[in-house]
Amino acid sequence: MKINNHQINYSEEKLAEMLEKQTIDIELAGPELEGYKKLSDGNKKALAHLVAAARMMNDVALEQDNPNNLSIKKALQNAALQSSYAKRALEFFNSLNGVAGFNGVDEQPIEIFENIHLLKGHNFYPQDLGEDEFHSILISMLQNDEIDEVKNILSARTMVRRRDNKLYAIDYTEYFADIFSAIANELEVAAHYTDDHAFKEYLGWQAQALLQNNPDMDMLADKHWAVLQDCPLEFTISRENYDDEITPTVYNNNELVRLLKQHNIEAVSKDMLGIRVGIINQKGTDLILQFKKHIPELAKMMPYCNQYHQSILDGDTLKQTMVDVDIVDLQGDYAQCRGGITTAQNLPNNDKLAVKTGGGRRNVYHRQVRMSGDAEKQQKILQKLVSPELHKYYDKEADHLFVIGHENGHSLGPGSEYQNAIGSYKHIIEEHKADTISLTFMPQYVKNGVIDEETLKKIYVSYIVDSLFLRARPHQMLPHRMGSLIQFNYLLTNKAINFDDGGLLHIDFERLPQVLHKLLEETIVIQLSKSPAEAEAFITKHTDWSDISEKIAAVHRELGLKPYKKIVRHF
Repeated sequence: MKINNHQINYSEEKLAEMLEKQTIDIELAGPELEGYKKLSDGNKKALAHLVAAARMMNDVALEQDNPNNLSIKKALQNAALQSSYAKRALEFFNSLNGVAGFNGVDEQPIEIFENIHLLKGHNFYPQDLGEDEFHSILISMLQNDEIDEVKNILSARTMVRRRDNKLYAIDYTEYFADIFSAIANELEVAAHYTDDHAFKEYLGWQAQALLQNNPDMDMLADKHWAVLQDCPLEFTISRENYDDEITPTVYNNNELVRLLKQHNIEAVSKDMLGIRVGIINQKGTDLILQFKKHIPELAKMMPYCNQYHQSILDGDTLKQTMVDVDIVDLQGDYAQCRGGITTAQNLPNNDKLAVKTGGGRRNVYHRQVRMSGDAEKQQKILQKLVSPELHKYYDKEADHLFVIGHENGHSLGPGSEYQNAIGSYKHIIEEHKADTISLTFMPQYVKNGVIDEETLKKIYVSYIVDSLFLRARPHQMLPHRMGSLIQFNYLLTNKAINFDDGGLLHIDFERLPQVLHKLLEETIVIQLSKSPAEAEAFITKHTDWSDISEKIAAVHRELGLKPYKKIVRHF
């Protein structure tokens, strides 16, 4: 079957198999949620307008991701009215939230249509722009004193296009002016209805940030968002830059790096936009806040902490809020379920102006996402790969505690100056760093009485089983899983974990903490080096795909892989 003259790469039967047997449903919160019923009438009305804004922002992300997305989706929607084949293709498109993407298992991207490919520069850059030409154009422009235009091209908030033999940048607020205006209108209406003053003020700033080509407006919106702790609703426009594979390559060209330093230009990968809408869950938030008060002491325990500034601290004052959220909608970047789906976030990222100018950060946890999964398969994994004495320590809620530590870990350590300098490897190292911080400092939470020794063992076991038992060999565009492979190999090499002759996992609980601390020290050294070469060597050294890893992946395959996600919305 062809859509817009592009043949679908999968038969209807294959699409049905992927949707029915290889997909996990993520059921988002609906009107039956107790938290929704307790909202005031004004906040219920506000929520409806926030969901409307989210749906609009999804079209923005589709445009950023691939130039074919919007036209293909519209054609699929029309064809699906008459064809079951097109209907299934549309469902699969909605799972990826685009025409192509990685699924976390296959080394090559999943591409729904012939001749429509996953682009390294997505639609941020011209489709035919290669790395060498990109560098050559930037060098030429810098040599011709086109400094401001190069800064704009290497900004996180622009779409880049060709003009003759040069490139030029268009700010998001100009490129998406019409739809940003419509989204801003929905936010202003939501601000009118909500009865929470702080949330109302934030929505006003966020609406203005969509209307003005001024990074300071994003900064002010971020700062108002980051201090929200007690409001009833959650609304986030996320700006993260994991997808762009073109911008970070500038750090691989020594001549270009020299010129960028000369002109004080920092290259920041393009932001893919997403929207999260939800209702604050107070009970879950109270648990998370138990971990918050100990972040300042952990900051002082970070390796080499005297060599860098940790933006989360202002003296001994902690600039961090944390909430657990019942998720009502995920759109845009959040809905690109390509090998995984976000369970929590710590924003704004270090490259954002709000953080650079002293603003705080906010952790948001996604209840409905973390509560989804395949419990039956997980029990079979334990039986086949884990020593029986460890089974009692496997606990999904303990894995949530690890995630709390991970998100807090993003607030610790060297900032964006160091992270961006290692170019294409920055996301792998940063996600790995956050994992390692969480695991390294969990014993400190035992000392502080936040968790007990048995819970600590549950965190270790649950994390190793859920995150380090990989389903397939990861690649660089899966930074979380690349980090997991680093940790698995490091723990194995340093005898913190081992597998017996029957292939079952054993853990040396006494040795594990000291091995983790050593790994954290080595990781911070990599960030402090500002060296792409050292980062590459570290990653290469610790990401060997061993026979043990292959056996674990084979067990996953035997039990059935479900790499795809379907977001089920009720609003």
